[in-house]
Amino acid sequence: MKPTRIKGTLLILLGILGLGAIFGGGSLIISPSGKLLGMPLTMLEHSPFNDFLIPGIILFFVLGVAPVALVFALLAKPKSKLAELLNIYGDMHWSWTCSIFTAFALIIWIQLEMVFLQAVHWSHTLYMFLALSILFVALLPQVRNLYKK
Repeated sequence: MKPTRIKGTLLILLGILGLGAIFGGGSLIISPSGKLLGMPLTMLEHSPFNDFLIPGIILFFVLGVAPVALVFALLAKPKSKLAELLNIYGDMHWSWTCSIFTAFALIIWIQLEMVFLQAVHWSHTLYMFLALSILFVALLPQVRNLYKK
């Protein structure tokens, strides 16, 4: 498969994650009671949260805005001294490294969600598959070669 097609797959996966999290997180910010999404506050009884506001903010920015911004960064490959501070792979563009971080952030989010809810929902499986797909595609040699410095 051509590197540009594989790169497109990574962009689509990050876009799906970002747009879904913006919608979900935004809904929780607007309605911290969870009523907008049909989520009762009793879901949070095993969590450190009294309502969905803080989880909504985290979801909106970390798994929503950041992946959408990454789509643009992966396309334009802008320079950023601040982003380079987080780049643990010195031979790679920071946007590629952040796509790996995003996949791990999603894995951590799903794991914490299952612990706090003390349940597993079909959406956990779906989003875990999405996280692993982002990792798999980003780590393909064709994609890595596109983001080498």
